[in-house]
Amino acid sequence: MRKTILLAMCSLAIASCAPQMPQTRKDSTVDDYFGTAVTDPYRWLEDDLSDETAAWVEAQNRYTNHYLKGIGFRGKLLERLKEVNNYEKVGAPVRRKNGKWYFYKNDGLQNQSVLYEMDSPDGEPRVMLDPNTLSDDGTVALKGVFFSNDGKYLAYAISRSGSDWQEFYVMDAATRELLPDHIQWAKFSGAAWKGDGFYYSAYDAPAEGVGAYSGKNEVQKIYFHKIGTPQSEDELFYSNPAEPLRFYSVDINEEETMAFLYESGADNGNNLYVKDLKRGGDFVLMTADMKSNCTVAETDGDNIYIFTNYGAPMNRLVTADVRKPYCSNWKDLIPERECVLEDIVFVADKIIAGYSEDASTHAYICGIDGSGMKEIELPGVGSAGFTGRKGEDWCYYSYSSFTTPGTIFSLDINSGKSNVYKEPRTNFDLSGLESVQVFFPSKDGTRIPMFLTYRKGLELNGENPVYLYGYGGFDISLPPGFSATRVPFLESGGIYAQVNLRGGGEYGEAWHMAGTKMNKQNVFDDFIAAAEWLIEQGYTSSSRLAIVGGSNGGLLVGACMTQRPELYAVAIPQVGVMDMLRYHKFTIGWNWAPDYGTSEDSKEMFEYLLGYSPLHNLKPGVSYPATLVTTADHDDRVVPAHSFKFAATLQECNAGPNPALIRIDTKAGHGGGKPMAKVLEEQADIYSFIMYNLGMKF
Repeated sequence: MRKTILLAMCSLAIASCAPQMPQTRKDSTVDDYFGTAVTDPYRWLEDDLSDETAAWVEAQNRYTNHYLKGIGFRGKLLERLKEVNNYEKVGAPVRRKNGKWYFYKNDGLQNQSVLYEMDSPDGEPRVMLDPNTLSDDGTVALKGVFFSNDGKYLAYAISRSGSDWQEFYVMDAATRELLPDHIQWAKFSGAAWKGDGFYYSAYDAPAEGVGAYSGKNEVQKIYFHKIGTPQSEDELFYSNPAEPLRFYSVDINEEETMAFLYESGADNGNNLYVKDLKRGGDFVLMTADMKSNCTVAETDGDNIYIFTNYGAPMNRLVTADVRKPYCSNWKDLIPERECVLEDIVFVADKIIAGYSEDASTHAYICGIDGSGMKEIELPGVGSAGFTGRKGEDWCYYSYSSFTTPGTIFSLDINSGKSNVYKEPRTNFDLSGLESVQVFFPSKDGTRIPMFLTYRKGLELNGENPVYLYGYGGFDISLPPGFSATRVPFLESGGIYAQVNLRGGGEYGEAWHMAGTKMNKQNVFDDFIAAAEWLIEQGYTSSSRLAIVGGSNGGLLVGACMTQRPELYAVAIPQVGVMDMLRYHKFTIGWNWAPDYGTSEDSKEMFEYLLGYSPLHNLKPGVSYPATLVTTADHDDRVVPAHSFKFAATLQECNAGPNPALIRIDTKAGHGGGKPMAKVLEEQADIYSFIMYNLGMKF
């Protein structure tokens, strides 16, 4: 009896220690859109510099952490995630002008991958640049490495705490000596070398009192930095204050005979300019508008090879002459085909053309004139990315699938035969898994592809837990690929479902446009149809279904859980765009307008956005799925205010018993460059939340 009383007292004590769901203060903010009043009671959460917002973040994390710590298997799941991720991951080697070979490698659980140098592809690796030494906690990440054209210098860009802001440093490639050069406030920039300096793109430093991670980025400028000089002396090369909401960058070919200026941000494509550095003169506009993508793939003498969807929704490779570069003079080298041309690599005297066929890679070798297409036999249905150099006979490619970890192959250019160069040695068995591709009709009858991965011998009893993932936007495709973090879920009997929604790039520009602006509902209909099909076919049920997506995929999850809350048991909107009326007012959110439209465009566009905006479609008295919203304090791509306001509104509206939580990471951003330790902690939280609320055991 005494034991019973003590146990009851302990339970009461634990309950009394449990934090209560935070109550979020509401204000009286109201906006007028074309005569329609829209309340925004949590507007104050947009202020990322306020003490009140910081206190709210702390309270929400305390509440969420208490819930997650109460999931008994979370610790064991984290240990298993560490085990399955602890294997060597190696990238394809690349040779530079100095004759050395370079590749990235992660020993297993290193926070950041390390850049190595070799004298030959089979030589002894030497550490060239280890970003793990740049911070104590792994939150400084490499954003890019750029060798000068003579191989003498190496410029590298870093980001801190996951931010999109970049800093450039320079080192002597031979001695690895760090030079005094240091550049700040660069963003979305490479380093385009010309002689003893390079071009980069940057913004003015944020004004005092303006949040560096939330303030609107306007008037991107191109500078030229000469080695050995301070940033204050960098030459302003190009600026266009008349168009503040555009991106500008410069690229120089290896021979330093041509300069290319890219202008984007106003539509779905870019303008392309060229300057003949041999003959002199000004930049010449090559393209007609910014509706098409145009990227220089290679140059050869006066010839320019351009990868483009101009006049070709499935993409093509064209040639231009620098002396008459206008698009009206372009000539097809590899014409448009029925499937999407995704990648072009020049190697030796040939071209490798990578195509996406039903969302997986098919690659072909052809002559430099585009003739004699011959398919490369890849290991299976998966994704492949090739590296090579014009005039050199080496070629490597990386390959992965849902059941094959990233493997590096060498390719014999003449025979087209592949050999394994580096194969990962994992400590888990994938032989019991299989992956299939299925097709299903969306609401309007459109045929949508989806990949399913699960244990062999799956029984279609309607009780299998499903992790349904999608994106559907910005011409981005979701091909097959491997992730070790899925392994524990699959080992526990789960199904991983990856759906290729409209809005992506799987079937070219028409497929992309079918999921943009006034067609955006198609994306949500496709995702909802995927969930319904999985239930109808006996794979799962609503009580065993979790939906997950990040960024634009976070918008996807937010829209689908508000439109069909009864259809899913769990929703994980990660770093999502949740406020469709104000997204364009922060950092570079204005750049998404070609896909979304804005609330300022027209009354019709405002009403359409309001009709699906996740924040504005949460309704009081509705029972929503168990929801874990995720974001991070340094996310300056999709500012955390989106998730803050959505979570506060969800907690206010949710009438059911399911948890409504938000997980706010610190010293982290939109996802890129996140250290492995933080990745695994986050995945342990997400998967334990999913598995617990789907009734799974681990």
